[in-house]
Parts: sequence; C-alpha cells; structure tokens
Amino acid sequence: MNDEMITETVDASDASSRIDKWIPERFPDITRSAAQKMIADGNVKVNGKIVSKNCKLTAGDEVSLCIPEPEELSAEPEDIPVDIVYEDDDLLVVNKPKGMVVHPAAGHCTGTLVNALMFHCRGRLSSINGVVRPGIVHRIDKNTSGLLIVAKTDRAHQGLAEQIKEHSFTREYEAVVCGRLKETEGTINAPIGRHKTDRKKMCVTQTGSKHAVTHYTVLEQYNRYAYVKLRLETGRTHQIRVHMKYIGHPVFGDDVYGTPQKGIEGQ
Repeated sequence: MNDEMITETVDASDASSRIDKWIPERFPDITRSAAQKMIADGNVKVNGKIVSKNCKLTAGDEVSLCIPEPEELSAEPEDIPVDIVYEDDDLLVVNKPKGMVVHPAAGHCTGTLVNALMFHCRGRLSSINGVVRPGIVHRIDKNTSGLLIVAKTDRAHQGLAEQIKEHSFTREYEAVVCGRLKETEGTINAPIGRHKTDRKKMCVTQTGSKHAVTHYTVLEQYNRYAYVKLRLETGRTHQIRVHMKYIGHPVFGDDVYGTPQKGIEGQ
C-alpha cells in the first residue's frame, strides 16, 4: 500500500468547525461522506489522536489524514470513434479531442481514450502501464486536444519511454496566452507539485514537487495576447498551464489557472 499522508494546521478562521465538515472544505476532492468514512476507519488524527466525526477543531490543531491508495480500476473496450492519424503493428498516433480523459480514474471510469483504443485494437496494447493505462506512454489534459503516441507492444513502449527520458522524443504544443511576453523565447525551469489547499490543482512549489522544464517561443505577438509554441522537456500534470501562469501569461480561456473567457472552451 502507498497511502498518502497529509498534515495541515487549523487556521483561526476555522476554529470550532467540525472535523467532518472541515476536511471537504480544505480538500475539495474529498467529499463529506468520504471524510466521514476516513474518520470512522481511523485515518484521521487531531494532534496525534484518533477522533470522531463531530470533533470540534481549535486554532493551531494539527490534523493528519491518511488517504488510502485508491482501489485498482479496470478498463473495458467501448465502441467510441477515434481519429487515428497513423498506425502500424507496433504503435499508433491518435488525435485526442478536447473533453476526453486519456485513461480511467476516479470519476472517469468509462468513455476515456483507453476504452476507445481497447475496442479499436481489440485489446492489443502494451501491458507495461497495467490494466488501467494500457499502451499509454504520455498524456495530455482532458480539455486539451492533440496527438498521442500509443504503444501496441511492450517493446515499442520501452523504446518510446526511453526516447522521452533521453529527450529525443519531442512534444510540441501551440497555445494562445494572455499578455505581451518581454522575451521572444525562453525556458521555464520550475518544480511542480500538488497545490496545498486545492488538491485538484497543481502549482510551482518546492514542497513535494517534481522537476519541470518548459521551453517557449513567441510565434506572433498581439496587443493583449501572444501565439506561442511550447516544447516540453518533462511531462508533469498541467505543466504548460501551470508554467505559463507562473510567468504571468496564463493560457487564454483556461478557467482553472487563468481568467475564464465567455464562449471559450478547451485549449
């Protein structure tokens, strides 16, 4: 088991809150019912002691959460249309549309790209990443469209993964970002980790983070926006979106890391 341990200090503004209400307010991806189950299972401690769900918090309390490793999911073939750009006996290139999740996860067990590919390939996909992510070598965000290389064989998967590791496998994206960039090209070298209070978001942080590097080139500069090419040296969750926000130029239309734009969907 690889349970995740999280410890947070209760702010003065949260004093007198019930522990089962405080947890989902502090961690939006944990529902109240899930919080109550964690408490009942003894996975929540306040100042080192197991508590009940009606425990009232005090400013300065140390709350420790042991979040169990999620149960293993499985993926089933689904007859979902996919845009195959290239295919041979070892791999295929698919154009993933915006709005489609790459592989099954909590809250997205069906309708993913993996479900579609399992049907298309009749289950003949690389097994290296297990039953939930067969053939998946790299990913892009749900609301981002773009090309993905999928491995059919373990040998192809190993070769592609090695190319990514050695940076001989290039991943480039184009995006419209907000503002005028001072430099026509540059490199963002900033570690990315989970956001402290919003566990659904990522951020640039030195705590619990991973090395992340993004290179950018301005293709066209407009008055309030810029059209840029981005090349990933690493592949962290939400990397482009987080890095562009970090330098003050969030992706246009990004309603999570930027400013929502009416009528704009996806990236």
